[in-house]
Amino acid sequence: MSRSPPILLWFRQDLRAGDHPALSAAVATGAPIIPLYILDDETPGVWKMGGASRWWLHGSLDALDAKLRALGSRLILRCGTAREVLKHIATEVSAQGIYFTRGYSPHDAADENAIAADFKNMGVECRRFGGNLLFEPEAVRTKTGTPFKVFTPFYRACLTQGTAHETLNVPKAIPSPQAWPTSDLLKRWSLRPANPDWAGGLKEHWQPGSDGAKDRLETFLTERATTYPSDRDRPDREGTSALSPHLHFGEISPRQIWRQTMKASAESGTGDSGRTAFLREIIWREFSHHLLHHWPQISEAPFNATFKRFPWRSDEQSLDAWQRGTTGYPIVDAGMRQLWHTGWMHNRVRMIAASFLTKHLLIHWQEGARWFWDTLVDADLANNSASWQWVAGSGADAAPYFRVFNPILQGTKFDPDGDYVRRWVPELSNFSGRNIHAPWESSGGSSNYPAPIVDHKAARQRALLAYDEIRKK
Repeated sequence: MSRSPPILLWFRQDLRAGDHPALSAAVATGAPIIPLYILDDETPGVWKMGGASRWWLHGSLDALDAKLRALGSRLILRCGTAREVLKHIATEVSAQGIYFTRGYSPHDAADENAIAADFKNMGVECRRFGGNLLFEPEAVRTKTGTPFKVFTPFYRACLTQGTAHETLNVPKAIPSPQAWPTSDLLKRWSLRPANPDWAGGLKEHWQPGSDGAKDRLETFLTERATTYPSDRDRPDREGTSALSPHLHFGEISPRQIWRQTMKASAESGTGDSGRTAFLREIIWREFSHHLLHHWPQISEAPFNATFKRFPWRSDEQSLDAWQRGTTGYPIVDAGMRQLWHTGWMHNRVRMIAASFLTKHLLIHWQEGARWFWDTLVDADLANNSASWQWVAGSGADAAPYFRVFNPILQGTKFDPDGDYVRRWVPELSNFSGRNIHAPWESSGGSSNYPAPIVDHKAARQRALLAYDEIRKK
């Protein structure tokens, strides 16, 4: 144990020990390190974590603490606003510096600047690092120096910058301080539900932590990567990586994913179209963070200002049916029930469900974004905001508004045998094949499955008329 002043290592959405620039830099100084996580439920105007994310956070913090203890360290937990907790604990331990990984939300940027000013006034070194993106938002620009608004040229620009990023190893040991500050008990934070415990499905499907992330990546690369282009849109198959919650909490870095994927591609000696398609999705995630950084209002207001005039409807009954998975459209209901049970929904079905809410029901995309925020284990402000606006037609590089997903055709195309629907909508277990996606057309329908809450053709026409209305204005 060292007697020199310690460095505070402030963990945020970077809950890992490998490929962690701030941790590696702190260890390189030789100074003792105090790893710290702050639960901030107090700062106004900040998107607080929803129930599913809090469940995940508990497991992720527990896993990180175990990793740190294996390296001779531990994780200190504190509640409060980040600024006040950091100032207090820095004074308490006479810290020589604070190291942390940057965030990308509007609040993060303002908070980090204020914290840097606080520590400068205290005479304490403050160092901010990247690490949660392949490319920092300031680094990818158009030829005229402006931020990208369209994904494809953004993707090409990223590739021209080179993607052979080196990754940092887990340190062999982490120097500990002579005395540890007090820590909250994780169980006292009550991040996981008790009465009632609604998280059974989450426990069944997920293993939070860097080990769980590593296992998912290895499984994907060895078992699913080659069929990813054909299977990624099939909710009835295990065709995706399901790494999104691990990425959101920083249990694995995009650089680790990129390097491991490229290594697997080189070792396979076969065509790598699947891995190329997968890595393109990693850069789509980058694009969402790029948008949030340069247009921080996208979580609250339409990217396309024309949509400020859109005639959204207030319809609590239809919103409730959508949330509960009782719209009468099987592919939509299956997705919403999968979400409620597992904290996750297949990406193709997310698009179908989002289109249904915003176009069939004309309910504001923010209602959907709020519901996803509370129920998704991978709820991410950048991805959630950009994706909802993309589907609604109001976002950057958005899908054309006149593209209204037909949930019947989408179901028959991407769940052709109805296996996905039967898994999550047991009322339709007696249906076989494609007729499961329009059960009301069958004579042997289900007596306890609801009729569609809206007619597809009528809803599509209403949505197009609403769009024409804002265009004319």
